[in-house]
Amino acid sequence: MQFTRLKDAATLPTRAHESDAGLDLYAAEGARISPGGRVSVGTGLAAAIPEGLAGLVLPRSGLALKHGVTLANSPGLIDPGYRGEVRVLLINTDQNSEFKVAAGDRIAQLVLVPIALATPLESDPLDSTARGAGGFGSSGS
Repeated sequence: MQFTRLKDAATLPTRAHESDAGLDLYAAEGARISPGGRVSVGTGLAAAIPEGLAGLVLPRSGLALKHGVTLANSPGLIDPGYRGEVRVLLINTDQNSEFKVAAGDRIAQLVLVPIALATPLESDPLDSTARGAGGFGSSGS
């Protein structure tokens, strides 16, 4: 997969282990996230997501567990045609402590998934199923 450095401080994504599904994304800039606050952090990279795939930006479990820092829009979506900077929208769920991001910190992970490009068609009525319109809580607690 191709990446272009948009900033000198950008770090190419890495995998901690060869079989990991996610590529670690790194901050290319520092940031401070106030308690309960959110911030957009640049990776300094543009990515060429291959056609037929989508890039999902997911939180890092260690940041969430240790610091209460996760993604405000999880998952973030990178379409194959997008060529701008990959930015990560971090939120600090800790109500008491500020969180500092430094350039070079791992802040999220990128996973590629196949996509189906369906064409929306109006249909009235929809075919029936055993579940029907059962939604939230319909299968028990």
